Amino acid sequence: MKLFPIFADLQGRRVLVVGGGSVAARKVRALQEAGAEVRVGAPDLEPELAGQAADGRIVHVPGRFEASWLDDAWLVVAATDDREVNAAVDAAARERRIFCNVVDDAELSSFQVPAIVDRSPLVLAISSSGVAPVLARRLRERLESLLDHALGPLAELAARHRPRIRAALPDLGQRRRFYDWLLDGPVAGWLRQQQPAQAEAELQQALDRGWPQQPGSVVLVGAGPGDPGLLTLKALRALNEADVILHDRLASADVLALARRDADRISVGKLPGENHDATQARIHALMAEHARVGRRVVRLKGGDAFIFGRGGEELEFLREQGIRYEVVPGITAALACAAYAGIPLTHRDHAQSVRLVTAHCRQDEDTLDWDGLARSHQTLAFYMGVGQLERLAERLVAHGRAPDTPFALVENGSRPEQRVVAGKLADMAALARTHQVHAPALLIVGEVAGLADKLHWFGSTAG
Repeated sequence: MKLFPIFADLQGRRVLVVGGGSVAARKVRALQEAGAEVRVGAPDLEPELAGQAADGRIVHVPGRFEASWLDDAWLVVAATDDREVNAAVDAAARERRIFCNVVDDAELSSFQVPAIVDRSPLVLAISSSGVAPVLARRLRERLESLLDHALGPLAELAARHRPRIRAALPDLGQRRRFYDWLLDGPVAGWLRQQQPAQAEAELQQALDRGWPQQPGSVVLVGAGPGDPGLLTLKALRALNEADVILHDRLASADVLALARRDADRISVGKLPGENHDATQARIHALMAEHARVGRRVVRLKGGDAFIFGRGGEELEFLREQGIRYEVVPGITAALACAAYAGIPLTHRDHAQSVRLVTAHCRQDEDTLDWDGLARSHQTLAFYMGVGQLERLAERLVAHGRAPDTPFALVENGSRPEQRVVAGKLADMAALARTHQVHAPALLIVGEVAGLADKLHWFGSTAG
C-alpha cells in the first residue's frame, strides 16, 4: 500500500488553497463541506470565489505565493496552472511538515484527495494514489449507483441508539446480526420511503419486544424488458438484499444474474393455456409463506409490475395479509421496445397520444374501445398480442383504421436477439407467419411505426 488512508478532521481548522480559478473553487467547496476555515491565495479570484470573499466565507490573500501564507495552516492545496508556483508551494509545505496536495500532480503531492461517495456520516474514499484519477472517478460512479442514499440516515439512527443496542444485546455476535437486520430489514425500508419516524419506531419496537423478531416484507420489482442495463438502481439493490426471488419467465437470465448469489429463486411464470388465476393464487401463497417467516421477498416481474402485470392484485393481497411491501417501477415493454426499435411513441407530425392495450381481456371478454382505438394520429402498443394478430387487424380496420397503417412487431425487445418485423396493418398477420414471430413481442400500430426502417439502430429487421 503506497498511501496510508486517513480521514482528516478539518472542522474550524485553517486550510490554504493557492490558486483562484475554477479548480480552486471546486476544492474550496469540498473543504467547506468538511467545516474548514479556508484561505485562498491568488492575484485574482474567479467570480464564485470573489463572491465568497466579499461575503466573508473565505479569506482572500492577494498576490503571488509567499511561504508566510502557510502560517497556522493545517493543510494546503495548490491549484494553479503554473507548475513552478505549485512546486514552490510543495517545497514550503514540506519544510514546515504540512501536508500538501498539488492538483493533478502526484509527484509534488504529499497527500491525494480521493474520489468521494458521501452518505454522511458514512463516507467512502477511492484513491488510485494519484496515478489514475479517471479510474477512481469511474469506481466512485459505480459505488454511487450501488449505495442507497438511506445509508446516511441509517448510520445516524444507529448512532443515536447505540448505547441502548449495546445494553439490550451484550453478546457481540447477536449485536452484529442486529446491525445486519438494520441494514437489510424494515428500518432501512422505511428510510428509503422517506419515513424516518416509522424507521425509528420500528427500531425501538424491535428492542422493546426483544430482538430477534424479524417481520418479512415483499418488494414488487419491475425487471424491465430484458436488457440488464435498463434495470433501475433501486431494483438492483432489492435483488442484492433478497432472501427469495419469485420471478416471471420474462425476467431475463442476465437480470437474475445480478441478484444475490445465495437467494432462493423460484420460477412462477405463467404459461399459455394454463389456469392463470390458479398460478396467481400460488404466487400469493408463496409471498405470504416466505414473508411470514421473516424473509425478504422480491417479486420480480418483466417490464413494470403495474402495466398488465397484476401488481395491483398482489398489493391488495399483501395489504389484506398485513405484510409490508414496497414497489420499484421498471421500464415497461412499450417504452423499451419502441426505443430499441427506433420508434418514437409520440411525434409532433404523427401521434399526439399513446395507448397501452392488452390483447387479452379478463375471462376473454372483448371490452376494448375499438372505435377509439381505430382513430388516427395516435400510437397503440399492444401487449400479449402475438396470438391475436389477425383479430386485432380485422377489428381495427373494421372500425375505421386505414389498412395501410404502419405496424411494427418488436420481438425480444432490448435483448441481443431482438428482431423487428414491420409493414402495413392489412399484411400484419401474414408477415408475422412468414417470419415466424413468437412471444415475447410487442405490437406497435400507428404512423410512428413507419419510422422503424429509417430510425432503426438495434438488432435485426424484417418485412
